[in-house]
Amino acid sequence: MAGEELVRLRLDLAYDGTDFSGWAAQPDRRTVEGVLTAALTTLFRSAERVRLTVAGRTDAGVHARGQVAHVDVDPEALALLPGRSTRTPEQALVSRLSGILPDDVVVRDVTRAPAGFDARFAALERRYCYRIADPDAVRDPLRRRDTVGWRRPLDVDAMNAASRGLVGLRDFAAFCKRREGATTIRTLLEFSWRRLPDGVLAATVRADAFCHSMVRSLVGAVVPVGEGRRGVEWPAQAQGRGVRASEVLVMPAHGLSLEEVRYPPDAELAVRAEQARARRDGADGQRRGL
Repeated sequence: MAGEELVRLRLDLAYDGTDFSGWAAQPDRRTVEGVLTAALTTLFRSAERVRLTVAGRTDAGVHARGQVAHVDVDPEALALLPGRSTRTPEQALVSRLSGILPDDVVVRDVTRAPAGFDARFAALERRYCYRIADPDAVRDPLRRRDTVGWRRPLDVDAMNAASRGLVGLRDFAAFCKRREGATTIRTLLEFSWRRLPDGVLAATVRADAFCHSMVRSLVGAVVPVGEGRRGVEWPAQAQGRGVRASEVLVMPAHGLSLEEVRYPPDAELAVRAEQARARRDGADGQRRGL
């Protein structure tokens, strides 16, 4: 079927990344993309596997509450999903996916994407949260899958001071796993810390996009500052060297969650996607969402 005849759907989803080998499909590995693709292919009775495009490709163990993906589907197959019910095809797809997806993946909403929408390229920013429970926090065994336990007390004010020094348009090579031909220049929009009512430290990290391991490395760079083992200026000094900093700890994956992907108004989607493609093509094949 010609591409212009397909219907583009936006999927808003969440998942517990504990038992997944990340988002991206891999042979003989359980992945979020693999599970969701299999479900969609079954529901649409497609002869070929349905192809998904995602806003941020999370790594093994990383969670998501606000992941966004898009898929192009046959409109005739979509129209058949409600059967005799009065639901819209999009509502029917949400319901039917809930019946066949495993408990650790939930598609919360399906909508017809506006013209120009691309889950990856049209995104303005991604927002992540990283959770740490130091000795001042109340340990909750029910949050062990999304919160990293830390034995040393952490100074949130010092961590905030260190984090502020990393915000802006910079080369984050010090905090990224190098990939051949990939740019490590990103715009870090926010990197801040707060203590939640239960004492857990939560980092908010927002950027236009992230390179591989960037969020966990940023957190790993400021944790020693919170412990008092490094000065407030050290993370910025490491960033300024422009090369991978081997002394930076890559924090455990399970403390990280993709919370939100933000897009421009509908009328600006196509322009945003074109701008993002122009910047990334030839430099960074597929930016990672982590």
